Amino acid sequence: MQKAVVIVGAGQAGAQVAQSLRQGGFEGPIRMIGDEAYPPYQRPPLSKKYLLGEMAEDGLFLRPSAFYEAQSIDLIPGVRVSGINRSAKRLTLQNGDTLDYGKLVLATGTRARPLPLPGADLEGVLSLRSIGDVQSIRQKLADAKRLVIVGAGYIGLEVAAVAQTLGVEVTVLEAADRPLKRVVSPIISAFYTQLHTLKGVTLRLETGVQAIEGDAGKVSGVRVSDAEVVAADLVLVAIGALPNDDLAEAAGLDVDNGILVDGAGQTSDEDIYACGDCTRFFSTRYERSVRMESVQNAIDQAKIVAQSLIGVEVDYDPLPWFWSDQYHTKLQIAGLSEGYDDTKLVGDPGDDKFYVAYLFKNKLIAVDSVNTPRSHMMARRVIGEQWRDGLLPAV
Repeated sequence: MQKAVVIVGAGQAGAQVAQSLRQGGFEGPIRMIGDEAYPPYQRPPLSKKYLLGEMAEDGLFLRPSAFYEAQSIDLIPGVRVSGINRSAKRLTLQNGDTLDYGKLVLATGTRARPLPLPGADLEGVLSLRSIGDVQSIRQKLADAKRLVIVGAGYIGLEVAAVAQTLGVEVTVLEAADRPLKRVVSPIISAFYTQLHTLKGVTLRLETGVQAIEGDAGKVSGVRVSDAEVVAADLVLVAIGALPNDDLAEAAGLDVDNGILVDGAGQTSDEDIYACGDCTRFFSTRYERSVRMESVQNAIDQAKIVAQSLIGVEVDYDPLPWFWSDQYHTKLQIAGLSEGYDDTKLVGDPGDDKFYVAYLFKNKLIAVDSVNTPRSHMMARRVIGEQWRDGLLPAV
């Protein structure tokens, strides 16, 4: 009889491991433990359609609960794992129960990066990572007149677009000199700066936060300097995410801003694997260690782990892709642009339809496409096949 595979984490990656194991012919016990009360669900719509009210809660679920029953996948919701005993191959749950495993998969995802400043614990200071977070934000937005968002990354700008659409006055505070600076070129940043400004969002760049101000335990504003407080009924902290690698680290596994895994998704323990946002691996394609927060990585790496668990030799080195919906625009990213030494603009940002190609030593490494899905799909093919220089898709 095949030994049990236990999956810690019931998100996109964890669910994909379980599904792929069954599809691959694994007949042993599969147990999936999640710390939320919900079955596995997709997270990208949380800051977009679900927050806006255009998607019902059950539309988020990857599969109906009946699917897991039919596939004999034992889903254990609403429970946290407090420890891993590697020598005994046993998990301890926070409710005191224990669970033995033959192989263990850590698909623990990420958590919102906290704001280490006075007032961050005031009522009305929120982050966005889960269904519960969005439900709270949506309820409070209904009564809020002024929303201040700390951070002009994907989540911050997506929520800004939704809140502005709902008629809330929005101010975005960003310490860097342009939005999305960590992931896109100045051309893309300038486009989104103009887009949000024209929609009525106040975007304040090179603006640090000193503290969150409050009155009677409830947020009233964000202090950006000794003399200035930006008034707020609600504050969203959107300054990135941290990998949930604490459980792995406490168990003695190798971690470095993520659980370190090889091309098969195996950790430093041969009986423990990991996949998704919580992992870090070496990419031969980009010649460096990477940790990716994306649906593509969660699904593809989970499939690799499942294959490895059933004995298939694999080596994970993906071409990553991402997307962001803001107002009427869709930004689609193929590849990783970090380290580029040249860019090429195709199309006109003024037409809301263009793309930016990123090159390194005349080699195409990434493409950011705005409202040009064809260029995105072609970029994925060109980069994936490492075509010769100069083959840039038309808008």
